[in-house]
Amino acid sequence: MQIAFYKGKDRVFNQATAWWLRGDYSHCELVLGTNHIGQAICASSSFMDGGVRVKHMWLDPDHWDLVEVGGDIEAAWSWVREHDGDGYDLWGLTGHVARRIKQDQTRWTCCEAVAAMLGILEPWRLDPCALYIVALALRARLPLELQQPATAGFFTPVEAGAHANA
Repeated sequence: MQIAFYKGKDRVFNQATAWWLRGDYSHCELVLGTNHIGQAICASSSFMDGGVRVKHMWLDPDHWDLVEVGGDIEAAWSWVREHDGDGYDLWGLTGHVARRIKQDQTRWTCCEAVAAMLGILEPWRLDPCALYIVALALRARLPLELQQPATAGFFTPVEAGAHANA
């Protein structure tokens, strides 16, 4: 499995989040596979999408960094099935500022959901930039052939068309 970290700066919220966290990332997704047209099958929690969900997405390398993390894909899918439709954790988002706010087990931020799908304890402690550091540590434990930057198999719509014509 891979974690996709969003580094896009198109929205003020993403700019402010990355600035506040003193890093490059404002959102993350767990990549659970690809669909028949090459889109990533991602799971996360999103305020814009209303909480925990699965979404098929093009992961444009200009906006996303991918880190291979390994993990138990069946456990991740099981977590998604159990929590699909849970709400977005706005209070948890403020927990990145005020850590005294406890995890609501029916609402999730993106990084809480991704960390929970990977079986990481106390996922409420992580923001997207902290999870990126954890992901790098997880990648370092993988066999060397899996430690390479992950781009193969994920295409932008333009690239997908080029591959279809090849």
